[in-house]
Amino acid sequence: MRPRFLRPAETAIAPRAEQTRVQPLLADLLAQGARAAALPAWARPARARQMGLYHAPLKGRGMEYAESRPYQPGDDVRALDWRLTARSGKPHTKLFREERERPVFIAIDLRSPMAFATRGVFKQVQAARVAALLAFKAVKDGDRVGGVVLNAHGVHELPPGRGQVAVARLLRQIVSAAGATQAVEPALAALSTPLQRLVKPGALVFVLSDFRDLDAASEADFGRIAAHSQLRVVDLVDPFEQALPSLQSPLRVTAASGALDLDLGDAALRTGYQQRYAARHAHLQDFCRRHRMPLIGITTTDDPLQRLQQAAL
Repeated sequence: MRPRFLRPAETAIAPRAEQTRVQPLLADLLAQGARAAALPAWARPARARQMGLYHAPLKGRGMEYAESRPYQPGDDVRALDWRLTARSGKPHTKLFREERERPVFIAIDLRSPMAFATRGVFKQVQAARVAALLAFKAVKDGDRVGGVVLNAHGVHELPPGRGQVAVARLLRQIVSAAGATQAVEPALAALSTPLQRLVKPGALVFVLSDFRDLDAASEADFGRIAAHSQLRVVDLVDPFEQALPSLQSPLRVTAASGALDLDLGDAALRTGYQQRYAARHAHLQDFCRRHRMPLIGITTTDDPLQRLQQAAL
Protein backbone atom coordinates (compact mmCIF):
# COMPACT_ATOMS: atom_id res chain seq x y z
CA MET A 1 0.00 0.00 0.00
CA ARG A 2 1.42 3.34 -1.06
CA PRO A 3 1.75 6.11 1.58
CA ARG A 4 -0.71 8.92 1.07
CA PHE A 5 0.54 12.50 0.88
CA LEU A 6 -1.70 15.14 2.40
CA ARG A 7 -2.36 18.09 0.11
CA PRO A 8 -3.75 21.55 0.90
CA ALA A 9 -6.32 21.19 -1.91
CA GLU A 10 -8.03 18.44 0.07
CA THR A 11 -9.07 20.82 2.81
CA ALA A 12 -11.99 22.24 0.80
CA ILE A 13 -13.91 18.96 1.02
CA ALA A 14 -12.31 17.38 4.07
CA PRO A 15 -14.15 17.06 7.38
CA ARG A 16 -13.02 19.23 10.27
CA ALA A 17 -10.76 16.51 11.75
CA GLU A 18 -8.93 16.27 8.44
CA GLN A 19 -8.69 20.05 8.16
CA THR A 20 -6.95 20.17 11.54
CA ARG A 21 -4.28 17.85 10.16
CA VAL A 22 -3.42 19.99 7.14
CA GLN A 23 -4.02 23.61 8.16
CA PRO A 24 -4.01 25.56 11.41
CA LEU A 25 -7.51 26.25 12.74
CA LEU A 26 -8.12 29.02 15.26
CA ALA A 27 -10.26 26.84 17.55
CA ASP A 28 -7.51 24.20 17.70
CA LEU A 29 -4.85 26.80 18.48
CA LEU A 30 -6.95 28.46 21.19
CA ALA A 31 -7.44 25.03 22.78
CA GLN A 32 -3.67 24.88 23.37
CA GLY A 33 -4.11 27.52 26.07
CA ALA A 34 -5.32 24.95 28.59
CA ARG A 35 -2.26 22.79 27.90
CA ALA A 36 0.30 25.59 28.15
CA ALA A 37 0.22 25.51 31.97
CA ALA A 38 2.03 22.15 31.79
CA LEU A 39 5.10 23.73 30.21
CA PRO A 40 8.18 24.14 32.43
CA ALA A 41 9.30 27.56 33.60
CA TRP A 42 11.40 29.57 31.16
CA ALA A 43 15.13 29.09 31.59
CA ARG A 44 16.51 32.37 32.88
CA PRO A 45 19.88 33.87 31.94
CA ALA A 46 22.79 33.22 34.27
CA ARG A 47 23.03 35.80 37.02
CA ALA A 48 26.20 37.32 38.36
CA ARG A 49 26.73 39.04 41.68
CA GLN A 50 28.10 42.54 41.20
CA MET A 51 30.00 44.61 43.72
CA GLY A 52 26.85 46.58 44.48
CA LEU A 53 23.56 45.38 45.94
CA TYR A 54 21.83 44.35 42.73
CA HIS A 55 21.94 41.47 40.26
CA ALA A 56 22.27 41.71 36.50
CA PRO A 57 21.77 38.95 33.94
CA LEU A 58 24.70 38.46 31.60
CA LYS A 59 22.71 38.83 28.36
CA GLY A 60 21.43 42.34 28.75
CA ARG A 61 18.04 41.85 30.36
CA GLY A 62 16.54 45.30 30.94
CA MET A 63 17.09 46.94 34.29
CA GLU A 64 14.91 49.74 35.63
CA TYR A 65 15.76 52.30 38.30
CA ALA A 66 14.23 51.60 41.71
CA GLU A 67 15.61 54.18 44.14
CA SER A 68 18.74 55.83 45.49
CA ARG A 69 20.23 55.51 48.97
CA PRO A 70 23.35 56.82 50.73
CA TYR A 71 26.58 55.26 49.52
CA GLN A 72 27.89 52.34 51.59
CA PRO A 73 31.42 50.89 51.55
CA GLY A 74 31.60 48.18 48.89
CA ASP A 75 29.04 49.74 46.53
CA ASP A 76 29.99 49.76 42.87
CA VAL A 77 31.14 53.30 42.03
CA ARG A 78 29.63 52.88 38.54
CA ALA A 79 26.19 52.95 40.18
CA LEU A 80 26.69 56.34 41.88
CA ASP A 81 23.78 58.74 41.49
CA TRP A 82 25.82 61.79 40.48
CA ARG A 83 22.90 64.22 40.36
CA LEU A 84 21.67 63.40 43.87
CA THR A 85 25.26 63.36 45.09
CA ALA A 86 25.79 66.88 43.69
CA ARG A 87 22.55 68.20 45.20
CA SER A 88 23.00 66.69 48.65
CA GLY A 89 26.75 66.94 48.91
CA LYS A 90 26.85 63.30 50.04
CA PRO A 91 27.46 60.25 47.80
CA HIS A 92 24.38 58.22 46.89
CA THR A 93 24.06 54.90 45.04
CA LYS A 94 21.38 53.94 42.53
CA LEU A 95 19.52 50.66 43.12
CA PHE A 96 18.01 48.75 40.20
CA ARG A 97 15.53 45.94 39.70
CA GLU A 98 14.88 43.69 36.75
CA GLU A 99 12.06 44.58 34.42
CA ARG A 100 8.98 42.60 35.40
CA GLU A 101 8.05 41.96 31.80
CA ARG A 102 10.13 40.94 28.85
CA PRO A 103 9.15 40.50 25.22
CA VAL A 104 8.78 36.96 23.90
CA PHE A 105 9.02 36.81 20.11
CA ILE A 106 7.69 33.88 18.11
CA ALA A 107 8.95 33.79 14.53
CA ILE A 108 7.15 31.21 12.39
CA ASP A 109 7.83 30.05 8.83
CA LEU A 110 4.63 29.19 6.91
CA ARG A 111 5.97 28.98 3.38
CA SER A 112 4.87 26.16 1.09
CA PRO A 113 7.48 23.54 2.23
CA MET A 114 5.80 23.70 5.65
CA ALA A 115 2.51 22.51 4.07
CA PHE A 116 3.73 18.93 3.91
CA ALA A 117 3.43 15.63 5.75
CA THR A 118 3.30 11.93 5.00
CA ARG A 119 1.96 11.09 8.44
CA GLY A 120 0.67 12.93 11.48
CA VAL A 121 -0.08 16.60 10.70
CA PHE A 122 1.41 19.16 8.35
CA LYS A 123 4.59 20.83 9.57
CA GLN A 124 2.75 24.16 9.53
CA VAL A 125 0.11 22.73 11.90
CA GLN A 126 2.80 21.55 14.33
CA ALA A 127 4.53 24.92 14.11
CA ALA A 128 1.25 26.75 14.77
CA ARG A 129 0.52 24.56 17.81
CA VAL A 130 4.01 25.16 19.17
CA ALA A 131 3.54 28.90 18.66
CA ALA A 132 0.21 28.79 20.50
CA LEU A 133 1.68 26.86 23.45
CA LEU A 134 4.60 29.28 23.74
CA ALA A 135 2.40 32.37 23.43
CA PHE A 136 -0.03 31.22 26.11
CA LYS A 137 2.89 30.27 28.35
CA ALA A 138 4.38 33.75 27.93
CA VAL A 139 1.22 35.61 28.98
CA LYS A 140 0.71 33.24 31.93
CA ASP A 141 4.18 34.29 33.10
CA GLY A 142 3.36 37.97 32.68
CA ASP A 143 5.53 38.49 29.59
CA ARG A 144 4.60 40.35 26.42
CA VAL A 145 4.10 38.46 23.14
CA GLY A 146 5.13 39.54 19.66
CA GLY A 147 6.00 37.74 16.49
CA VAL A 148 7.07 37.60 12.88
CA VAL A 149 5.03 35.46 10.47
CA LEU A 150 6.49 34.53 7.08
CA ASN A 151 4.48 33.03 4.24
CA ALA A 152 4.68 32.85 0.44
CA HIS A 153 3.59 36.48 0.04
CA GLY A 154 5.96 38.07 2.53
CA VAL A 155 6.38 38.84 6.20
CA HIS A 156 3.99 40.15 8.86
CA GLU A 157 5.42 41.86 11.95
CA LEU A 158 3.57 41.90 15.29
CA PRO A 159 5.06 44.16 17.99
CA PRO A 160 4.96 42.77 21.55
CA GLY A 161 1.65 43.15 23.37
CA ARG A 162 0.18 42.12 26.70
CA GLY A 163 -2.36 39.46 27.61
CA GLN A 164 -4.77 37.29 25.68
CA VAL A 165 -5.34 40.03 23.10
CA ALA A 166 -1.72 39.72 21.94
CA VAL A 167 -2.01 35.92 21.75
CA ALA A 168 -5.24 36.07 19.75
CA ARG A 169 -3.68 38.60 17.37
CA LEU A 170 -0.71 36.31 16.73
CA LEU A 171 -2.84 33.17 16.26
CA ARG A 172 -5.22 34.91 13.85
CA GLN A 173 -2.26 36.07 11.79
CA ILE A 174 -0.90 32.51 11.69
CA VAL A 175 -4.24 31.08 10.56
CA SER A 176 -4.58 33.80 7.93
CA ALA A 177 -1.04 33.34 6.59
CA ALA A 178 -1.03 29.52 6.35
CA GLY A 179 -1.60 27.88 2.99
CA ALA A 180 -0.56 30.80 0.76
CA THR A 181 1.32 29.83 -2.40
CA GLN A 182 3.32 31.73 -4.99
CA ALA A 183 5.65 30.80 -7.83
CA VAL A 184 8.64 32.54 -6.24
CA GLU A 185 8.68 32.65 -2.45
CA PRO A 186 10.86 34.76 -0.14
CA ALA A 187 13.96 33.27 1.44
CA LEU A 188 14.31 32.55 5.16
CA ALA A 189 16.21 35.84 5.49
CA ALA A 190 12.85 37.58 4.96
CA LEU A 191 11.99 36.23 8.43
CA SER A 192 15.34 36.72 10.16
CA THR A 193 16.05 40.27 8.99
CA PRO A 194 12.95 41.98 10.47
CA LEU A 195 13.26 39.80 13.56
CA GLN A 196 16.81 41.00 14.07
CA ARG A 197 15.58 44.58 13.84
CA LEU A 198 12.64 44.10 16.24
CA VAL A 199 14.33 42.12 19.01
CA LYS A 200 15.85 44.15 21.83
CA PRO A 201 18.50 42.89 24.29
CA GLY A 202 17.18 40.46 26.88
CA ALA A 203 14.23 39.17 24.84
CA LEU A 204 13.27 35.51 24.54
CA VAL A 205 12.99 34.42 20.90
CA PHE A 206 11.66 31.23 19.31
CA VAL A 207 12.21 30.52 15.60
CA LEU A 208 9.96 27.83 14.08
CA SER A 209 10.88 26.48 10.63
CA ASP A 210 12.18 23.45 8.75
CA PHE A 211 15.31 25.51 7.92
CA ARG A 212 15.56 24.01 4.43
CA ASP A 213 17.14 27.19 3.07
CA LEU A 214 19.19 28.36 6.04
CA ASP A 215 21.84 30.53 4.39
CA ALA A 216 24.61 32.94 5.32
CA ALA A 217 22.25 35.93 5.52
CA SER A 218 19.78 34.29 7.91
CA GLU A 219 22.61 32.74 9.94
CA ALA A 220 24.14 36.18 10.41
CA ASP A 221 20.81 37.62 11.56
CA PHE A 222 20.13 34.79 14.01
CA GLY A 223 23.69 35.00 15.31
CA ARG A 224 23.32 38.72 16.05
CA ILE A 225 20.07 38.07 17.92
CA ALA A 226 21.61 35.26 19.97
CA ALA A 227 24.48 37.55 20.99
CA HIS A 228 22.20 39.70 23.15
CA SER A 229 19.03 37.62 23.67
CA GLN A 230 17.88 34.09 24.36
CA LEU A 231 17.14 32.39 21.05
CA ARG A 232 15.56 28.93 20.74
CA VAL A 233 15.43 27.05 17.42
CA VAL A 234 12.48 24.70 16.74
CA ASP A 235 13.14 22.43 13.76
CA LEU A 236 9.99 20.92 12.17
CA VAL A 237 10.47 17.77 10.11
CA ASP A 238 8.46 14.93 8.57
CA PRO A 239 9.94 11.40 8.95
CA PHE A 240 9.91 11.04 5.15
CA GLU A 241 12.39 13.94 4.95
CA GLN A 242 14.82 12.13 7.22
CA ALA A 243 14.88 8.82 5.33
CA LEU A 244 13.06 7.29 2.37
CA PRO A 245 11.12 4.07 2.96
CA SER A 246 11.97 0.95 0.98
CA LEU A 247 9.01 0.08 -1.29
CA GLN A 248 8.67 -2.66 -3.88
CA SER A 249 6.53 -0.60 -6.24
CA PRO A 250 7.23 3.00 -7.38
CA LEU A 251 5.90 5.81 -5.22
CA ARG A 252 3.89 8.40 -7.15
CA VAL A 253 4.17 11.96 -5.89
CA THR A 254 1.66 14.42 -7.34
CA ALA A 255 1.51 18.21 -7.35
CA ALA A 256 -0.17 20.93 -9.37
CA SER A 257 2.71 20.85 -11.86
CA GLY A 258 2.40 17.11 -12.53
CA ALA A 259 3.34 13.68 -11.17
CA LEU A 260 6.60 11.85 -10.56
CA ASP A 261 7.23 8.13 -9.94
CA LEU A 262 10.05 7.41 -7.51
CA ASP A 263 11.74 4.02 -7.41
CA LEU A 264 12.42 3.70 -3.69
CA GLY A 265 13.75 0.20 -4.13
CA ASP A 266 17.01 1.81 -5.28
CA ALA A 267 19.35 1.55 -2.27
CA ALA A 268 21.76 4.14 -3.68
CA LEU A 269 18.93 6.67 -4.04
CA ARG A 270 17.80 6.12 -0.44
CA THR A 271 21.37 6.34 0.89
CA GLY A 272 22.13 9.57 -0.95
CA TYR A 273 18.84 11.10 0.19
CA GLN A 274 19.51 10.22 3.83
CA GLN A 275 23.07 11.55 3.63
CA ARG A 276 21.88 14.90 2.26
CA TYR A 277 19.40 15.28 5.10
CA ALA A 278 22.03 14.25 7.67
CA ALA A 279 24.48 16.84 6.31
CA ARG A 280 21.88 19.61 6.41
CA HIS A 281 20.82 18.68 9.93
CA ALA A 282 24.44 18.46 11.11
CA HIS A 283 25.03 21.97 9.75
CA LEU A 284 22.01 23.27 11.69
CA GLN A 285 23.21 21.54 14.86
CA ASP A 286 26.70 23.01 14.49
CA PHE A 287 25.30 26.49 13.87
CA CYS A 288 23.13 26.30 16.98
CA ARG A 289 25.99 24.94 19.06
CA ARG A 290 28.35 27.76 18.01
CA HIS A 291 25.82 30.40 19.01
CA ARG A 292 24.59 28.55 22.13
CA MET A 293 21.05 28.31 20.81
CA PRO A 294 19.10 25.27 22.07
CA LEU A 295 17.78 23.16 19.17
CA ILE A 296 14.38 21.50 19.63
CA GLY A 297 13.39 18.92 17.02
CA ILE A 298 9.69 18.18 16.49
CA THR A 299 8.34 15.74 13.92
CA THR A 300 4.89 15.71 12.34
CA THR A 301 3.89 12.77 14.56
CA ASP A 302 5.05 14.22 17.91
CA ASP A 303 2.91 15.73 20.63
CA PRO A 304 4.39 19.26 20.63
CA LEU A 305 3.63 19.73 24.33
CA GLN A 306 5.66 16.66 25.28
CA ARG A 307 8.59 17.75 23.13
CA LEU A 308 8.59 21.23 24.68
CA GLN A 309 8.39 19.71 28.16
CA GLN A 310 11.55 17.72 27.41
CA ALA A 311 13.41 20.76 26.08
CA ALA A 312 15.24 23.44 28.02
CA LEU A 313 13.01 26.43 27.33
